[in-house]
Amino acid sequence: MLHLKQDHSEFVVLSVLAEGPSYGYAISKEIAARSEGAFKLSASAMYPLLTKLEKQGLVTTGWEEIKAQGADPDSSGRKRKWYTLSAKGTKRLAQHIENQQRVLKVLSAFAPDTLMGEAGSP
Repeated sequence: MLHLKQDHSEFVVLSVLAEGPSYGYAISKEIAARSEGAFKLSASAMYPLLTKLEKQGLVTTGWEEIKAQGADPDSSGRKRKWYTLSAKGTKRLAQHIENQQRVLKVLSAFAPDTLMGEAGSP
């Protein structure tokens, strides 16, 4: 498993939210699925990061009440917090993407052409 730095974690969370609102558990599952298990954010890393992103205005939040199937209609369900990428978050994501592209460009200058050719071949 690869370890994400805080900057990478922010990038992947914002990327997932760029596709639409989601909640913490679903975000972590999407990150693991997209990376084929190479990147994982535990709850102990995910929720403090989401709180930080909210405080910075990069995401907005809302609550939804979830009830189990067959639950008493008069009983209250549990709350689920949804996260949505804000305009400020969209700008931050664009900055992350630009930075990643610059890093890849610089690193590719150090990869032997034979390796780059093999990696790019079908």
